[in-house]
Amino acid sequence: MSLAMRKSPIEYFNAAKWIIRRDCRYLSNLPEVAETTEVVENKLPKGRKPRFLNPTLQYRHVYPEFLPDPNPKFRNSLREKLERADMLKRRSQVDIPEFYVGTILAVTISDPHAQGKTNKFVGICIERKGCGLRAEFTLRNVIDHQGIEVRYDLYDPTIQNIQVLRLEKRLDDKLLYLRDALPEYCTFPIDMDPEILPEGSPVPVNTVQVKLKPRPWLERWERQELKGVSNIEEHLKEKDRVRRELRKTPWEKFDLMKDYRKTIPIEDQAEIWGEVYNQLQQMRVSRKKMSKQRTFTAPKTQLG
Repeated sequence: MSLAMRKSPIEYFNAAKWIIRRDCRYLSNLPEVAETTEVVENKLPKGRKPRFLNPTLQYRHVYPEFLPDPNPKFRNSLREKLERADMLKRRSQVDIPEFYVGTILAVTISDPHAQGKTNKFVGICIERKGCGLRAEFTLRNVIDHQGIEVRYDLYDPTIQNIQVLRLEKRLDDKLLYLRDALPEYCTFPIDMDPEILPEGSPVPVNTVQVKLKPRPWLERWERQELKGVSNIEEHLKEKDRVRRELRKTPWEKFDLMKDYRKTIPIEDQAEIWGEVYNQLQQMRVSRKKMSKQRTFTAPKTQLG
């Protein structure tokens, strides 16, 4: 029996090797893990801001009409693609500049009944809405103490020229409350000279707060949480404040599905901008070259 229970030295060596490997299997990995973490930390750039995965997605603020209606009931991929092609053809004929709500524009259209067959209107953009070929914007100005508003279709074939006189944004997405504001906040001269911003500078935000005239108003502005109005509380009664508190919906800003239904998925946006980005960029570059040539071209002097 003693001979049967005796083990060879090789078996003892294998058993000791297995015990050491089981109990000390993590010791050899500790320095390697520490070195890899240090290498990864050294490779991370310091002070660099995160960038967009697709830079063309930034154009959704400059050309919002190229994005389709977020309501799925009105979506049609073929119609949207044909409309985008028509919009690009129209932009190749007329320069439609970058503008936002709050920008002061001068629009010239063809009018067969006007003197010179053209009509020009200057005003501040108080609303911009619609998508595709149904995109539109509204200008407002006070002329002879009378408020005048003109709504233009952005891709109207009668538009001859759209000139930006002052490029800026406002605190609110819509400026419809200028209808009930004092007239000096939306009064601009017809012969206003354009204000040119330095190339590459960001779009300035005008933080002015207008003052409303006494009630009655066209809408209940006190219920819309406006940032560009300063004297709403002066014209409210106690019952108006109570009704405003009762109709508040603070939970809507946490409603993810409501925000999702109001937006276009990033995948669809990337596909749309990948389709029109190159042509829009070529138009912008060519128009910049033409504007520089017009600026630096000197008149030729006649000899003799």
